[in-house]
Amino acid sequence: MAQSLIQIYLHIIFSTKNRLPLIMPDYETDLYQYLTNQCNLSGCPALEVGGHVDHVHILCRLSKHSSIPKLLEKVKGTSSKWMKTKHQLLSEFYWQDGYAAFSVSPNEIDKVISYIKHQHEHHVDKTFKTEYLEFLKRFDVDYDERFLWD
Repeated sequence: MAQSLIQIYLHIIFSTKNRLPLIMPDYETDLYQYLTNQCNLSGCPALEVGGHVDHVHILCRLSKHSSIPKLLEKVKGTSSKWMKTKHQLLSEFYWQDGYAAFSVSPNEIDKVISYIKHQHEHHVDKTFKTEYLEFLKRFDVDYDERFLWD
């Protein structure tokens, strides 16, 4: 077979540094569009991007020419710099160092899109920390909680 073909969908989650509520309503739509554009420019088309005041979710298709760390380095780095330009209060905007990335079955894509679109409703009674720990447990990820939060 001469072609290299992949179809890997990823659900990526990361928060603001120290989970500070810096994704303000005035900037969140533009931030999500910026993240979408950065994924697309990296060859990893974004299917949905959304989140809440202290974190984001990205559903994208991984490029055969990219890796997860390479994608996240670009997406987080460029968007952090971009956010700093939006308002003086955001001059110290940073993303957490880490992230979580989970594979998504093609038949679950609509479900993940809906989940991401409804983040504001979802977080009426659930913190990001609780949500994140639930994902790690659901996907049976080994972790040391001492090193999850920065």
